[in-house]
Amino acid sequence: MRIVFFGTPELAVPALSAVAASHDVAATVCQPDRPQGRSGTPVAPPVKQWAMAHDIPVVQPVVLNDGIFEAWLRAQAPDVCVLVAYGRILKQPLLDVPPHGFLNLHPSLLPRHRGPSPIQTAILCNNDSTGVSIMRLDVGVDTGDVLLQESTPIGPDEDAAMLTERLAELGARLMVRGLDWVASGNAVFTPQDHARATITRRFDKSDGQIQWAQPAAAIHNLVRAALPWPIAHCRFKGEICRIYKTRVVEKPASNSKPGSVTDIAYDHIVVACGDGALAILEIQMPGKKPMPLEAFMRGRPITVGEVFEDLPS
Repeated sequence: MRIVFFGTPELAVPALSAVAASHDVAATVCQPDRPQGRSGTPVAPPVKQWAMAHDIPVVQPVVLNDGIFEAWLRAQAPDVCVLVAYGRILKQPLLDVPPHGFLNLHPSLLPRHRGPSPIQTAILCNNDSTGVSIMRLDVGVDTGDVLLQESTPIGPDEDAAMLTERLAELGARLMVRGLDWVASGNAVFTPQDHARATITRRFDKSDGQIQWAQPAAAIHNLVRAALPWPIAHCRFKGEICRIYKTRVVEKPASNSKPGSVTDIAYDHIVVACGDGALAILEIQMPGKKPMPLEAFMRGRPITVGEVFEDLPS
């Protein structure tokens, strides 16, 4: 089938690669290049980089719904469009262009975790599993009829970056299967049970702030969910400290103030929480790279009784 692919971040690249290997991708649509780093130099999104490297035309419309982009899309004559983390809302006139509509990959088991942060939210909520849904896009937010789903367990120490990579590969395989079903006329779409829907919200920087009075398990889940952004953070010795890797410590309850260092080993420190304790395994201070605690302690020793503090609200 002839396809126009909509997508922007790294999450979408495995699906684009898989679809291009089995169907005719006429063009890709992604968001405009964005400034990155201190220099503010515009950087092409991952989907654009992959498409250009494989000689697939790329368009990056600033305005979608003025009729001009719709005319362009009609001129491509797609049988179906594929959308994976494009990041913009499409209105009905665009959805009506391809005869078979838009197939969308969403990294959750819909109707659970609709919205912009399904992967982070699944970890933050301590879900033991998640998955991928292939659905027909409609004008709602992840409300379309579902064609395919597949679940996968979430590892107890798996962070959002790791899980995103796994779901991207799983979703790529599932998207190709869905397209094959559409092409053969065997696709059956099932309406979602909207009464069971849960909605996620977009993460912002403040969502990475650690509150040490929370249970250790909740802080551990925050650390996992906040990678690669906004990264879990707090204050240590008057500076912003970013924490990349932790482990819940099974030990007797402590009367220490939440955030206090209660124990030190060669490769971790133990910090008291509102309930339980947390081992910090990887840390970053301003101007430094993230590093394992063993390396960090060689240059900046930590002593029992020092305190990791919450940021002011």
